[in-house]
Amino acid sequence: MTNPAEELLDVVDAQDRVIGTAPRGEVYRQGLTHRCVFILVRDPQGRVFTHRRTDTKLFAPGAYDCFVGGVVGAGETYASAAVREAEEELGVSGIEPRPLFKFLFEKGPLSWWCDMYEAVWDGPVSPQVEEVAWHGWLTEEELGQRLAEWEFVPDGREAYRRYLEFRSA
Repeated sequence: MTNPAEELLDVVDAQDRVIGTAPRGEVYRQGLTHRCVFILVRDPQGRVFTHRRTDTKLFAPGAYDCFVGGVVGAGETYASAAVREAEEELGVSGIEPRPLFKFLFEKGPLSWWCDMYEAVWDGPVSPQVEEVAWHGWLTEEELGQRLAEWEFVPDGREAYRRYLEFRSA
């Protein structure tokens, strides 16, 4: 497995236009705007796949998240990254994420475009041990309680808030 810090990412501007490429480590160090995908995965009962990130992650190690996903590689489309990331993290194949909306996440010097998706998975999962330290399927009520109690990744917390707004609109 290659070093995640060396993965090449597209650097984008405030309109999400590609203006260059840089290794992930440099993108994070310099606070360059890049692209990410977020996939909210539900089971047929509507429960949300929720997990704790491993302590070795470059961003928000050990934090919880209710999305699978990650960075979009240089030259990769959001849609293909959504499938790749969901399949890698869940250890499945054949998932079909449905696009929802996109927003620019900004926190201090960090910023990235977040392309949001939703998918239903009816089958076993085998989460990637390099990415996922714990996982479970939570009802929306349970997830709401955990958001108040657990440390969640800041972009995932913001994405879920926007998802609930989007869904109720």
